[in-house]
Amino acid sequence: MEEVFQLWPELEWIEDKELREKTGRVWKLALERSVLTAEDLRRIPFTLLCGPDLNVSFMDHKRAVVHIARESALKIGEFFNDELPVNMDTLLAGAILCDVGKLLEYELDTDGKAVQGKYGKYLRHPFSGVSLAEECGLPPEVCHIIAAHAGEGDMIRRTTEAYIVHHADFMTFLPFKERLK
Repeated sequence: MEEVFQLWPELEWIEDKELREKTGRVWKLALERSVLTAEDLRRIPFTLLCGPDLNVSFMDHKRAVVHIARESALKIGEFFNDELPVNMDTLLAGAILCDVGKLLEYELDTDGKAVQGKYGKYLRHPFSGVSLAEECGLPPEVCHIIAAHAGEGDMIRRTTEAYIVHHADFMTFLPFKERLK
């Protein structure tokens, strides 16, 4: 579990000890089932959609999403008070876990490069992420964020926390994707 807390120092921001531990357990389980190591996550590109020249690692992107989501939630609280409440622990757990399912999508080719694997061709990470989270006992509010953070969430009604994570994720992805056009 120490390896997970080294990857994710932001886990300490989750005040509810049980939720913090369960969130960490999801990452531990995903690493156990993945061909990727914690070190791989620090070096592989955060997305396969932006080509081989992207120098933003999986962990750079994921940690940025968590930080942006947290800061956004703090500003929402500052300006809107109780009119738009945000459960910070739920938000943080969901932001930390939103892409955990990607660990099951990747395979490493003969050069050690991360590529989409067979599993990833059939199940996108919001589905596998929810499955991992439910297996570790995460509450539905957190699973909702995982499920709704990507395009699949456009088909459902998102919670405030899910909207924040969705936008934090896309604001740190779409500009990179746009550079390819």
